[in-house]
Amino acid sequence: MKSALINTWHNLIEGFTFKKVVLIIIGSMICSFGIHNIHQRTNITEGGIFGLMLLLEHWFNISPAYITPVLDFTCYLIAFRFLGSCFIKTSIFSTLCISAFYKLWEAFPPMLPDLSDHPLIAAVLGGIFVGVGVGLVVRQGGSAGGDDALALTISHVSKWHLSSSYLFTDITVLLMSLSYIPLMRIVFSLITVTISSNIIDWIKEYEPKTNLLDQRM
Repeated sequence: MKSALINTWHNLIEGFTFKKVVLIIIGSMICSFGIHNIHQRTNITEGGIFGLMLLLEHWFNISPAYITPVLDFTCYLIAFRFLGSCFIKTSIFSTLCISAFYKLWEAFPPMLPDLSDHPLIAAVLGGIFVGVGVGLVVRQGGSAGGDDALALTISHVSKWHLSSSYLFTDITVLLMSLSYIPLMRIVFSLITVTISSNIIDWIKEYEPKTNLLDQRM
């Protein structure tokens, strides 16, 4: 019995390095902070699962801490076939981190000024928070939510750029969000998802330049 538990534990932590865990935690913290302190307060929604999460929160008053795991799990089932178990394992860890950080941020008063009267600033700043946070997680081989898993699956199957896959799912949810968000706010939402999707794509594909000395060695 003890041996089986040890083997199970080794299988669970396989592929997780200290650096990977730290970057996933930092990415989850940045992403959830931006959504809670900017998007939720200004009604500038993200698309994809994040946007769907905000949509459900608005109409049914359910905390994102509870909505997120359910939506993510559904998308992970779809992604499992194409992206493998290692991706799913990493994504489950990041999802738990994001849910925990949502609960943490909800326990504190808003930490940023209310940008409702400055939607363009909110759109740009929110897009940067989400893009950097999710990008760090995606670069570690996982996802920060079901929309990342869905976008990565679409990218894998269709061979689209990751940013194009994000925009496809984002625009679909943004059209649904017209049910509670004014059209002009949706325009700002398009700005934020365009910024975040391109930042995610850039961070995922970024390759640090190797200097000449390293190349010779």
